[in-house]
Amino acid sequence: MLQVKHLRLWIFECRDPSQQAFNLGLAAAFLLGLAHVMANLLGGFVCICSKDELGKSTANKQLAAACLILSWIILAVSFSMLIIGTLANSKSKGTCGISHNRFLSIGGILCFVHGLFCVSYYVSANATIEEEKKPDHRGNAVVQMTERGNHPDHP
Repeated sequence: MLQVKHLRLWIFECRDPSQQAFNLGLAAAFLLGLAHVMANLLGGFVCICSKDELGKSTANKQLAAACLILSWIILAVSFSMLIIGTLANSKSKGTCGISHNRFLSIGGILCFVHGLFCVSYYVSANATIEEEKKPDHRGNAVVQMTERGNHPDHP
């Protein structure tokens, strides 16, 4: 546990910054960004551009798109919280102002939530890719036929 001297009055706080908290906050923000980039590169890009496409897409594709959107939202919130908490510990001398003592811990918790959504995105995106590679009952790849705009029942 990090020991930091501080005085608190309602939402205002006077405290000495912690170099260890600063270093850990920077490391967490960097690893969060790295995990997000890796999940997006490994998972590929799943796009649902219209309401019609949403209705026609498989459950895995819908799950992948939802997890992708939620992972971006959680990335923005958690990265912001980590940076605010890190910057509060970046000064060389104590400061007084609005309390920032929970930003690092909440940002860290959101990093784990982000990781769950990234893993879900990766799994569902790869399942979507495998579904699209599956041949139909005639042995034709479903992806090739839908890309040309032909229906599988009409040659």
